[in-house]
Amino acid sequence: MRFLADQNVSPLTVSFLRQAGHDAVRLSEVLPRDAPDRSILAFAARERRIVLTHDLDYGALIVTEHGPAASLILLRLSTTRVERVNEILGLALPAVEGALESGAIVVVEDASVRVRPLSNG
Repeated sequence: MRFLADQNVSPLTVSFLRQAGHDAVRLSEVLPRDAPDRSILAFAARERRIVLTHDLDYGALIVTEHGPAASLILLRLSTTRVERVNEILGLALPAVEGALESGAIVVVEDASVRVRPLSNG
C-alpha cells in the first residue's frame, strides 16, 4: 500500500511501514509542512496514497468533498506511543487492505477497527 503520513505520525512509524513493504512517505517529504488539509488530500488522491493521521479534520473533509477522495486511516488510540501505533497498524492493515484500496475511511481504536467505504465519484 502507498501511505502519506501526516506530520503527527512519527517518522518511526513511516520506517515501520517501509520495513513492512509499503510505500510510505511523510508529509514533510513531499509537501510544505503548512500545506492546507485540502491540498494534502488532493495530493494523496492524485498519488493514490492513503492518508495516515491522528487528525479528525481529514475525515470530515473527505465526507463533505465531492469527487475522488483519498482513503484515510484515522488513529484514535489512547496513546500515540510509536510501539503501540506500530503494533496496532501491524494487526489492522491486513484486515482493511481491500477496503482502503477501494476507497474507505478506517478508524483504528484500541479495541476496534471501523471501516466506512467511500463512493469515489
